[in-house]
Amino acid sequence: MDRTQKKSRRKATQRPATENLVERIRETLVYFGGEAHRRDVIVNVAREVGVDVKNIPEDFEHAIIVSFEETWRDEARRALYGFHLRFGEGSHRWGLKPVTAH
Repeated sequence: MDRTQKKSRRKATQRPATENLVERIRETLVYFGGEAHRRDVIVNVAREVGVDVKNIPEDFEHAIIVSFEETWRDEARRALYGFHLRFGEGSHRWGLKPVTAH
């Protein structure tokens, strides 16, 4: 195996890709009934990917927060994932919009 393959492998195990984080955030919110404090979401996602929940790295927390916020700010992605901030921008209460039947 050459050096470039080793580097890309190492990066992949250090930090999940943004889309992967967005999917995990969504799954966690579904698990919590559609809404949860962002700290609970971070802990649950960390547990799922094998990070020590007693010592979650700041860059991992930041990656999750940025993933949620970027998705929430993008209208198309927000609609796709259903992300919702019940108390508006800056809220730490993350949620999913309820699906309504047509």
